[in-house]
Amino acid sequence: MQHVVITGAGGFVGAALVQRLRAQPQSLGQAGPIRLTLVDRVAASAPDSLCAPQAQLQENVRWHLGSFADPALLQALRDDPPDCVFHLASVPGALAEREPALGVQANLLDTVALLEGLAQSVRAGRASAPPRVVFASSVAVYGALGTGPMTEAHVPQPALSYGTHKWTTELLLADYSRRGELDACSLRLPGVVARPPAETGHGSAFMSQIFHALQGRQAYTCPVSPQATAWWMSLERCLDNLLHAARLPAAAMTPARCWQPPVLQASVASVVQAAAHHLGCSAQDYIAYAPDPRIEAVFGRQPPLHTPQAQAAGFVHDGGVEALVARVLEPLGPPALPGA
Repeated sequence: MQHVVITGAGGFVGAALVQRLRAQPQSLGQAGPIRLTLVDRVAASAPDSLCAPQAQLQENVRWHLGSFADPALLQALRDDPPDCVFHLASVPGALAEREPALGVQANLLDTVALLEGLAQSVRAGRASAPPRVVFASSVAVYGALGTGPMTEAHVPQPALSYGTHKWTTELLLADYSRRGELDACSLRLPGVVARPPAETGHGSAFMSQIFHALQGRQAYTCPVSPQATAWWMSLERCLDNLLHAARLPAAAMTPARCWQPPVLQASVASVVQAAAHHLGCSAQDYIAYAPDPRIEAVFGRQPPLHTPQAQAAGFVHDGGVEALVARVLEPLGPPALPGA
């Protein structure tokens, strides 16, 4: 039975990944059930359905409520080595910028402790093979971008601490993989939508807030211009890519062990208009614009991105604005009534 660890398991992406794996354990590429070790800091983030007193959940799902660097967790993983680890937990960009010590501790020091704990099991012969580690990196590694098209070979120049943390972790994972102690795959994820309204630590939060504002018939002032262009990915496609990374043969990996998945590049205005049309409302009734030059420079000037290597390897994007909007809005439920 495969043992799978998910850090950040109570978060936006993590909780959805748990639900996908419980419903489709075969999506990891092997038949049979799986065991899940789910890690998050607060009990409130653990979905109620996963805490229900059902025998199957008690047997095959266990929660660790705390840091993914807790000594007790690391010892448990040494005693019971995982086959696959999805490392999703991090301090997001805007919060890491406001509280640099917190960002360094969680995004770098704690991550090193986790990776070293996993590697120790391999060195000690407890693990039958190096675990596949799927790391949720970010397009924040690139920093501010030019206007021309870019490719997978673009050199990172992070403009935020968060991007520096992500790039550093990519390099560490490639080095652990070179030594045969881990079998890593980093994915530079774009803005995944629509994050919950309460998640305000992301500089790209506007990409999700526009959906919530239109769905809830609420006014929202967007901090980038209508012409701003961003890289978008629905939660569904994000899960598809994370699971594909977990299945990808080691022989298919590049030496960098890092992939830039295909993205949907689209203007904010086109997404807003498509979402409003889908919901049957007028975009100008709810969405206003007050561009913040700092936010637009990093998150609103993303050029066309060509990813032939990633596409050939089987990674996917949403296909078009309308498809993206449909995937994002369907889980949010019916729109609010006007004036509600």
